[in-house]
Amino acid sequence: MIYWAPLLHFYQPPTQVHWVLDRICDESYRPLLRMFNDIPTAKVTININAVLTELLRDHGKSDIIKGLADMAERGQAEFTGSGKYHPILPLIPQEEVARQVTQNWETNRSLLGQAYHPVGFFPPEMAYSQEIVPRLLVAGYRWIILSGVACPSSWPVDTIHYIPEGQGGLNVFFRDDLLSNEISFKQTDEADFINHLRDIGYGKKDAYIITAMDAETFGHHIKNWEKLFLAEVYQAIAGIQAVTITQLLDLFPRASPVQPHPSSWSTSGDDLRAGNPYPLWRDTGNEIQSFLWEHADIAIKMVKRAKELADNEGSHYYADIARTLMDRALHSDQFWWASRKPWWDINLVNRGLLQQFEAVFNAYKAIKTSDCSPQVKTELYYMEVASRDLRTKIRDRLLLP
Repeated sequence: MIYWAPLLHFYQPPTQVHWVLDRICDESYRPLLRMFNDIPTAKVTININAVLTELLRDHGKSDIIKGLADMAERGQAEFTGSGKYHPILPLIPQEEVARQVTQNWETNRSLLGQAYHPVGFFPPEMAYSQEIVPRLLVAGYRWIILSGVACPSSWPVDTIHYIPEGQGGLNVFFRDDLLSNEISFKQTDEADFINHLRDIGYGKKDAYIITAMDAETFGHHIKNWEKLFLAEVYQAIAGIQAVTITQLLDLFPRASPVQPHPSSWSTSGDDLRAGNPYPLWRDTGNEIQSFLWEHADIAIKMVKRAKELADNEGSHYYADIARTLMDRALHSDQFWWASRKPWWDINLVNRGLLQQFEAVFNAYKAIKTSDCSPQVKTELYYMEVASRDLRTKIRDRLLLP
């Protein structure tokens, strides 16, 4: 038997505007829900970052939240964990990783209900480094999904690799990058895709393949693609069984331990060889991204100090605001829009920078309002000045022709 485990990644940034969200819901999310409702045998693994679940609630689109929860209740879908505001986990401090992972679970459990009980983890952009593994094991996750480029050994089609850590390690699945990208860029059709699945299982008693892509691929990026491709595949896969990723744990044995390459689902082999594992978010030659990360580092440190130094009602008030803003300010989009590979939007970069600035602004207000010593206030004032300098440098470069 050949098993196909598709994953759909639902995400919109905290800076998303209502009319764009409206369009995505009508073009992609609702048509996908109708398709799965019409094909009860279709199964899928779903990642929805909790920032989007909140946006759907706040923008009057709770029917989509209910539809996703109903899919899980029917056994058609399982959910994964992730980071709430879609940060690049290997590039932020471990304390921030823990906050993002916990907040994602809490918010999604609150809005999706008991249907949300993930055992697998989707790192935003499939951005991976070994440092995040202990946090995931502590949080109770049994598996992680990574890009195929991260696989350091034999390609698994009838066994499951694991990352050695702690007592049991963390099972690791790798998406088929080639097939996933062919679907994402409309370079395949139902017949070719199914033939590829059968080729993978040739000569084996059982085999599996995982595809993963943005949910917005279907209907928003490619009009009617949920009907023209996804529904057609689900209805034509005789002799191939669609499953959730967790089901694979009961179907295939463990293989040898591996240490996946630090990478993302946008990382190429050339990027790995160049020591550039996260090229769309922290490219080694991208000055604006470098300044953005410097600014984020200052913001994180100032927010942490603001929380530590808060000792009265006013300072606690501003420190709490800073802490909430910092969580949101770590979303990946500002760095992605600064990549120039080929994506470039100065307003979306600046919008992310403004969120970081608001965290710094409130953190320093909390520090000024506290009863800490003048020396400490002066020391942290210099950090605030440094953040101003970085914001000027970033905006100067954004305004260049």
